[in-house]
Amino acid sequence: MSNLTETAFLKLVNQHKGILYKASRIYADSVEDREDLQQEILIQLWKSYQNFKGNSEFSTWMYRVAINTAITYLKKEKQRSENHTETPVHFEVQQEDYNPSKDKQLEAFYTAVQKLNAVEKAVIFYFMEGMSHKEIGNNLGLSEGNARVKLNRTKEKIQQIIKKSGYEF
Repeated sequence: MSNLTETAFLKLVNQHKGILYKASRIYADSVEDREDLQQEILIQLWKSYQNFKGNSEFSTWMYRVAINTAITYLKKEKQRSENHTETPVHFEVQQEDYNPSKDKQLEAFYTAVQKLNAVEKAVIFYFMEGMSHKEIGNNLGLSEGNARVKLNRTKEKIQQIIKKSGYEF
């Protein structure tokens, strides 16, 4: 691909870098795992960028790639934790401005989210991005009503997990 394409790609990724941070924060618990997952998402985005036709918003496409990569990557990581192969592609993304560990409420939330299953994590991720029930449903192959029910149950589950942990807001 040309340098022009790479420049356009990096510009779009940097505009939507919050997707990277949230996906990695939801699906990976250690800093190293988050960084590895962000790198893997970037690689998958780059590999599939030539197939991005612009039929949807770049951010919508990026969400799908991020979620699918996170789920696939974590399954693979469990299988091959010792024989890690380095990939030659390495992208630098500007770092986020805030440190979530300073915010106890956010930390409690993310700790609870770690205990959710893959679909519940995706529902919360899309909800955090301000997507409607219809958009969440479309991204996950669910009806709008089913997405609404799944989101409400997931929110309740997070609250129960936080209560059980003894965290006070």
